[in-house]
Amino acid sequence: MILSDKTILKMLAEKTLIIEPLEKEQIQPASVDIRLGNTFSIVEDSCTGIINLEKEVKYKTITSDTYILLPNQFVLATTMEYFELPNNLTAFVEGRSSLGRLGLFIQNAGWVDPGFKGEITLELFNANRCAIELKAGRRVGQLVFAKMDDTALNPYKGKYQGQKGATGSRVFLDYEVK
Repeated sequence: MILSDKTILKMLAEKTLIIEPLEKEQIQPASVDIRLGNTFSIVEDSCTGIINLEKEVKYKTITSDTYILLPNQFVLATTMEYFELPNNLTAFVEGRSSLGRLGLFIQNAGWVDPGFKGEITLELFNANRCAIELKAGRRVGQLVFAKMDDTALNPYKGKYQGQKGATGSRVFLDYEVK
């Protein structure tokens, strides 16, 4: 079940859902607007030109209120907001269609697990022929919350728990099922 603005406001008042900082205008009928934070990370060039998923990848992180995203460039960014989801609530990130129509693709893994705490890292890609100026504080997407049929047996305790800022991939820490 997708949460309504009424339920979101109730959970925020009860502090069973934490979103900080949050302005009243961010709460929409069935979502909460998320804003761009001020940290951006890009993958550093490797000497081989190949990313090895078994090894840690190095990133260059920039803190700035403005970032120019070049055509065909990929950058990690973060939300301005910090979130704490209860163990019976999940969420997914949707980019704003107004920005998508300009060629700015906003993604994350698409899913926020129950029990997650932290800022959400966003994956931004400029598919346009022109550079796009990004500014911290701009609404870039929505977080849609869904109530689960029961509390999670194993709420999120993964490698991104508590992340702050644009957090690079930690895929090298994965255990692969054989």
